[in-house]
Amino acid sequence: MIGYPLSVIFFCMGFIPPVFAASPSELTLRHEHHIFALRPSQFSSWHVAHEEWRYEGKPFRAPQVMRIDGDTIPDLPYGVTRTTVQQWDSAAIAATLQQSIASLLDRPAGVVSISRNAEGAIIFDGIGLPGRHVDIPAAAALIVAAMMQSVADVTLPVIEEQPLITVRDPKLKELGITEVVSVGESDFSGSPLARRHNIAVGLAKFNSHLIPKDSLFSFNEVLGPVNAATGYKKELVILGERTLPDFGGGLCQVSTTAYRGAWEYGLPIAARRNHSFAVRYYAPQGTDATVYPPNTDIRFTNDTPGALLLQTHAENDKAYFIYYGTKDDRRSDVYGSYTWGRSDPPPDRSEYTTEIPPGTTRKVGDRIPGIHAAWFRVVQSPRTSDTSITTVEPVYSVYEARPLFMQIGVEAGSSLLTRSTSSEDVVSSVASQAFRSSKGRSSARPIRRRN
Repeated sequence: MIGYPLSVIFFCMGFIPPVFAASPSELTLRHEHHIFALRPSQFSSWHVAHEEWRYEGKPFRAPQVMRIDGDTIPDLPYGVTRTTVQQWDSAAIAATLQQSIASLLDRPAGVVSISRNAEGAIIFDGIGLPGRHVDIPAAAALIVAAMMQSVADVTLPVIEEQPLITVRDPKLKELGITEVVSVGESDFSGSPLARRHNIAVGLAKFNSHLIPKDSLFSFNEVLGPVNAATGYKKELVILGERTLPDFGGGLCQVSTTAYRGAWEYGLPIAARRNHSFAVRYYAPQGTDATVYPPNTDIRFTNDTPGALLLQTHAENDKAYFIYYGTKDDRRSDVYGSYTWGRSDPPPDRSEYTTEIPPGTTRKVGDRIPGIHAAWFRVVQSPRTSDTSITTVEPVYSVYEARPLFMQIGVEAGSSLLTRSTSSEDVVSSVASQAFRSSKGRSSARPIRRRN
């Protein structure tokens, strides 16, 4: 992907990001929403000593007789200087890129057959992920050039290869289902079992879904009801100031994956909202899209030359939305994440509740710093009559700072229900409540903590 110069983007937006003043001691390497940070100082192999010879200030190749032999440095003729300089070792940089980045980004092209069964439902045999690999020699050369010019941000040269696609249904061919147009991708590593279950159920709702040409896609309309009857389990969801178990926790992984595929290709986004606070599953911040049916939705328009067919897939802690259709000659590049306005978490807080057994505690929020994030999408529209329009679209996200938030179980009617406590009150209050709850019983109820 060839990116627009960042100076063009920020000139158009009237926004000068702090990245231009950043030290090149840390390199940011990017491909679409994938961002990698490397510190050259941590890789001693990147530097190699090199002798530099000059005669009257001009470089020349010194004869062997002038070079060091053993421990004795020979006298140099008048006007000849010898200095040892550090140079960047492209081969060592390439080895680092292969191990640290290519091992995560590279993948082979898939093979998929698309047809219909006897009932007319669209079915896939195989997974149509495009092949992708980092051009390591070119990337290493870019890094050397960047370091020599004190440039801290490098777009990785990535070569993509279409999967082998066989469309066996003539009607799908007529709709323009011929190639992979875009892929949305996200990482749900570390998710608990219930969250993984909900992600799998949610992805299945969108598999084989057709988005007609020029239509407005609504994530919530396709998703449908979210409850136990539709196959979901209770898992943590953001409910105002609290994070509590509810049916479908984890579906925002599905919505974020769908959004990234549409956004990165350049489809017009009609509705998208970021989470109220930064969630690690959706890094880098500013590329997430939350949903909470029926109110919060993702909507985008299919303005490609034909229909779009969705294939969803999960593998190795990655979720995918594969968009099949027909590409046009639009060009879309995304730049970010530019962050500012960091804020510390507020003081810890707690509250009394009858929703959990008396004398127990429940965590309903973690300490999370606040941050503002911005991405910029530069879209060059498909050519019509030899003309094309380039637009710069900012995507701003504001993530709140959140405190550690604990709930303390009390009996119904307790006078404590009207009180909010500071973190210092929690231990004594819980112990007191547990003692009161134990009166008249053979043993006190143990205090349980839920993390």
